[in-house]
Amino acid sequence: MARGDQIYAYREFWNMDGVYEHHGIDCGDGTAIHYRKPSETIERTSLETFGRGQRIYIRSYPFRYIADTTIRRAESRLGERKYNLLFNNCEHFATWCITGVSDSRQIRNFIPVLSQINVDTLNEPIAQALGEARSQNLSGLLNGALADIKTAWDDIQPQYQDALNEMKDWHRVAAEAMRRNREDLARSALNRKLIYKQRARELEGDLKKLATLTEDLVRNRSDLEI
Repeated sequence: MARGDQIYAYREFWNMDGVYEHHGIDCGDGTAIHYRKPSETIERTSLETFGRGQRIYIRSYPFRYIADTTIRRAESRLGERKYNLLFNNCEHFATWCITGVSDSRQIRNFIPVLSQINVDTLNEPIAQALGEARSQNLSGLLNGALADIKTAWDDIQPQYQDALNEMKDWHRVAAEAMRRNREDLARSALNRKLIYKQRARELEGDLKKLATLTEDLVRNRSDLEI
């Protein structure tokens, strides 16, 4: 193991050995940062506490942040208490620290979850609501459409902000790599930055669509209520 590595150990689940992996980040000084059980808080503990007497393994990646960046990202979330088995577990946290992507292979292997909302699919039900508004309950139909928009916005806006933050982080990684005369790492970091830049543009487009739909709904509601 080395400083900044993503590490994991097997933990018991419902009294069965080796069913799930507990993940964290090795700080290189005999400690690890991880979502600690049972407090469900991101804490810095000894490796002994992290492993609970079990063998500790390393997860490798072809592309990853340098150790300093990985640990800085982990430290930025110390004290967080937002644990969620499906969407924000210990593996999500550790993978985000080292790659910038909040992901859990364990969850993906068992529970298929849609990761994005197709904003364009909202047009039809909203148009239907507006078309039926004169013959049905106006307030209920339009409020329902606005609720659909809010659900999509609440899902997309954090992804957009995360993409912007990842762009900044990979830019810093590239700059640090160039400072160390590691052009290969700098190129890889810049490629990752471009990926997140494209992702941010796509999400920004979705947010603009949602904003336009909201404006149309509010305007149409005002017109219909006159």
